[in-house]
Amino acid sequence: MTSRRSFLQAASVTTVAAATGAPFVARAQAPISLRFSSSMLADENAAHYVWYRSFETALKASTGDRFKIDYFPNNQLGKEADVVQQVKVGSIDMMVTGSSIFATVAPEIGMLDLGYLFDSYAHAGRALDGAAGKQLDDILNKRSGCSVLTWASHFGARSVYTKAPVKSLAEVKGVKLRVLPTPAFIETFKVMGAIPTPIPFGELYMAAQTGVVDGFEHDAATVLASKLNEVVKSCWVTEHLFSPMVVVIGKRGMSKIPADLKPAFMKAVADATAQQRAIANQKSAAAVDELKTKGMTFFPMAAAERAAVRAEMQKSLWSGFAKQYPATAPLFAAIDAARGQA
Repeated sequence: MTSRRSFLQAASVTTVAAATGAPFVARAQAPISLRFSSSMLADENAAHYVWYRSFETALKASTGDRFKIDYFPNNQLGKEADVVQQVKVGSIDMMVTGSSIFATVAPEIGMLDLGYLFDSYAHAGRALDGAAGKQLDDILNKRSGCSVLTWASHFGARSVYTKAPVKSLAEVKGVKLRVLPTPAFIETFKVMGAIPTPIPFGELYMAAQTGVVDGFEHDAATVLASKLNEVVKSCWVTEHLFSPMVVVIGKRGMSKIPADLKPAFMKAVADATAQQRAIANQKSAAAVDELKTKGMTFFPMAAAERAAVRAEMQKSLWSGFAKQYPATAPLFAAIDAARGQA
C-alpha cells in the first residue's frame, strides 16, 4: 500500500509539473538579468541605443532567453559620474558611455580625448580592438575591477562650427570656441590658435546666438539634433576627435555570466559593435547631408595643416601625457602603428 501511495504521489507531482510547464526546470533556466545604463534617449538616432539593440538581438539569437537585459536610458539610474561608481560596486551591471568619463577612474584613458590622435573611426577601431584597447582595459580592471567589453563609435567625428567661415589655421586664430571643460580639449585648441571657452552644453545655443562664443566643436549628428545649425552656418571639417564609445561591465556583472555562456556573450558583443560601427558611419554621413540641405557650408581641413597640427600635438601634448602616465607611451606607439593599416 505504501509503495502504491508513493507511486501515485510521484505521478501526481509529474502530472502537475507537466501541466504547469515544469516549474523546477523553469526555475533552473531563469534568465540572467543585467542592468544596463545609458545617458542617451532610447532612440534610433542615439549611438548608445543602436549598440544596445544590436547587442540584445545578437544575444537572443545565440542564447535564447538565457539573458534579460534591462536597459535604462536617459540617465534614469543617475548621472554618468554616479553610474560609474555604481558599476564599480555592482549595483548596476553595465554602462555605455563616452570614454572620457572613465578617465576619472583611470586617467590614462584620458589620452583618447587628445586631438588628432585618430585619423578615422576605422583607425580608432583597429587600435582599440588591438593592443592599445587591451592595455587600457587592463589598466581599468586593475584600478576598478571593471572591464571594457568593447569600443564602439559615436555618430561622426568632432569638427569646428562657426558663425563666420573658418577654413584654415590662420583663420581660426583668436576665434572663441566653446569646448568641453577638460584639459585635453582646452589644450588641443590652444595648439590650434583658437581661444577655448568651456561652457555647459545646455547654454551653447544661446552663447553662440548672442556672440558669447564665435562657434564650437561637435559632431554633425548632435549639431542637427540640437538645432545648432540655426546659430552657425559654417563647418571647418577638422575631424580633430574620433571619440570612442565604450561599453563597460563591472566585476559583479561579469561574475553573473556562466562560463558556458561567456563565448556566446562576447560574440554578441563583437557582432553588436561591428553592426553599430557601420550604422554610425551611415548616420554621420546622413547628418552632414541634411545639414548641407539646411544651409551649412563645409570646408575640409587641408591635409598639410592636419599633419602639422598632429606633429605639434605629438610634441607638445602627447609626449607630456606619456611622461605623466608612463603606461600610455607604448599605447601612443601602437595607435600610431595602426594609422596606416588597411
